Amino acid sequence: MKLCLLYGGKSAEHEVSLQTAKAVIGALDKNKFDIYPIYVSKQGQWAEGSKITDTITDVAQLQLLNNNSNEGLSSTGEDQLSHKSTDMIPSSLQSGYDVVFPLLHGPNGEDGTIQGLLEVLNIPYVGNGVLASSAGMDKVTMKNLFAQAGLRQVKYVSYIRSAWEADRDTAYDEVEARFGYPCFVKPANLGSSVGISKCENREELVAAFEEAFRYDRKIIIEQGVTAREIEIGLLGNDEVSCSVAGEIVPKKAFYDYEAKYQDGSTELVIPADISEEQYAELREMAIAAYKELDCSGLARVDFFITEDGQVLINEVNTMPGFTPFSMFPLLWKHTGLPYAELIERLIDLGIERFEEKQKITHTF
Repeated sequence: MKLCLLYGGKSAEHEVSLQTAKAVIGALDKNKFDIYPIYVSKQGQWAEGSKITDTITDVAQLQLLNNNSNEGLSSTGEDQLSHKSTDMIPSSLQSGYDVVFPLLHGPNGEDGTIQGLLEVLNIPYVGNGVLASSAGMDKVTMKNLFAQAGLRQVKYVSYIRSAWEADRDTAYDEVEARFGYPCFVKPANLGSSVGISKCENREELVAAFEEAFRYDRKIIIEQGVTAREIEIGLLGNDEVSCSVAGEIVPKKAFYDYEAKYQDGSTELVIPADISEEQYAELREMAIAAYKELDCSGLARVDFFITEDGQVLINEVNTMPGFTPFSMFPLLWKHTGLPYAELIERLIDLGIERFEEKQKITHTF
């Protein structure tokens, strides 16, 4: 099977995507798959490499030099790539692969844009479709859908940049009146804890707004709660399977970017020490959220369990990372699905969804 791995991207999660691609390449059985890389630089340029046959030891190898390289992977840095005229999407993407595995995180990756391109090209691809990706990427839209589905969650409020700039003090006053401190300020359309701040007072809130608006025109502010952070993995299209639950025990104020991907300073407890009743509630809410967003392929659903035992849904991640520190593959490993088999299962689900769509007939 000719498998295209699409990775990199223009978002702040570019490096996360490279780490994910490295891990996926290492897990794939090269006797089953011919693996071809397509790299998208931070400047939005596309670069196509020849078939991967060797082990990738450094993510720098994944920064491809140019579209016509016969050398395949190059360790040449980003600066040299940025001087190449590779703005066009590789023509092989239209007809050269049996299935595409988008390993792009954040905007222009897991927000429905690349999924829309692949839909237009009518190519099988792994993971969620346009609607689930876009709704899951936008935290405000996602939480509005949770509310519509009757799923319990923390209080929240959102702002767009123009409204905040027109009357900043009113925005701060509203946050303090709605739920006060502590609270979390986040870009609405970003993941991996990029641009997120925990606030304990007005001064920190002001700085957090400014930081979050560096990454998005829309932000969300959520009430802080004292709670355990529990996550569960889901696989499937119409029929959904759930992994065991896992708990994140951060050694910092919250589970930030460095804790997730760099310093490993967070303990992941799998399976989480929760009751059967709590797991049943997590599972029910996770599947409800999965179906409300019309997810397919995979998702990681994150929850809070408060000190009094209340279960609150936090968010759905439609393209969770596959790095060595990532919770999603670890959850499935402890459920009995090893990493390599997990990747193959996701590929099968992507092809299954594609074949199902081909049954649709259009009449005019």
